[in-house]
Amino acid sequence: MNALVLGGTGPTGPFIVNGLLERGYDVTIMHGGFHEVEFAGPVEDLHGDVHFRESLEATLGDRKFDLVLFMYGRLKVTAEFMIGRTPRFIAVGAAGGTAGPRDPRWGPLGRPVMVSEANRLPLESNTGGLGYLIQQANESVLDLHRAGHYNATIIAYPNMYGPRQMAPEDWCIVRRILDGRRQIVIADGGLKIHQRAYTENAAQAVLLAVDKPVEAAGELFVAHEQPLYTIRQRVELIARTMGVEVELVDMPYPLAKPAHYFSFHGPAHVVRDDSKIRRQLGYTEKVEVGEAHVRTVQWLIEHRGEFQHEWEEQIDDVFDYPAEDELIRRWKAAYADVASVHVDSKSLAHRYRHPKAPGEAWHRPETATSYSERPVEYY
Repeated sequence: MNALVLGGTGPTGPFIVNGLLERGYDVTIMHGGFHEVEFAGPVEDLHGDVHFRESLEATLGDRKFDLVLFMYGRLKVTAEFMIGRTPRFIAVGAAGGTAGPRDPRWGPLGRPVMVSEANRLPLESNTGGLGYLIQQANESVLDLHRAGHYNATIIAYPNMYGPRQMAPEDWCIVRRILDGRRQIVIADGGLKIHQRAYTENAAQAVLLAVDKPVEAAGELFVAHEQPLYTIRQRVELIARTMGVEVELVDMPYPLAKPAHYFSFHGPAHVVRDDSKIRRQLGYTEKVEVGEAHVRTVQWLIEHRGEFQHEWEEQIDDVFDYPAEDELIRRWKAAYADVASVHVDSKSLAHRYRHPKAPGEAWHRPETATSYSERPVEYY
């Protein structure tokens, strides 16, 4: 059996290529040649721009493959090019557009924290943008499957973390600690949940689709990670992994500008339902989420000399420490001023009766701590 991987040298590519080699495939990769990777066995390495039909034709000619894995390029272009060249096409990309937070189809509460993976809007109802283009490309692949051109599957990745990930969010915290920063700005208590996937775990999802062509046929699977953790927990784990204690300076999101990139450019949760791939393909995380974060921190530290310039060209964080110090100083002064305002509060009371004698009515205890005096716990 032979397999073509378009891309293959990015964050999940090497895991997938090595997995194909373990399964007995003769593997060919085609990529732009900007990054090279050593694989576990012999791999035919072709260079060419995977974004254009003419370069696909120039590099691949009329070659045919038992399996094609699209991991990079333009999905619609590649999907159409592969008609007649493969019986099996697996595309790796994103889930595409969903309704905005105020779309009336969500109901009176607006968009929920966890978005159903079945929530793919009709294309004609979408307002455009990148999400629309992703969704349009995904639908074109599923249309080709329904037309019988090949057995197609789409694996929708979230934002990734781990070795070789471009523009790594975690570097924003790791570099600050390496630079001696011990005050880290977080937004809104760090309570945002931004669901991601570790590179090796996401690759496992793709290999399950390879192994189960019948169960995966014609499906779009969302491959995210479980369980869910807050940004605050991630920052605290990074600090523990690096063996330091940090003070988390909590500000409202509009003020917490140094935390914006790590917060994935917005205060809202980013969570999608991923139950279908777990149910139909038996997906589980190969690497436990906490261990995956620890490995990521260690990899970033070990490889910073090689990749730091590239990472900091890609990410939006400017690491303006004098401005951060002034922001923290002014915020603490303003916080102390606001906190000095006295607000009366009632004593803490459980809503059900706890009588000490038969027939005793509910009443508010006079000595219990008020809600405002209780310590804040973050999750």
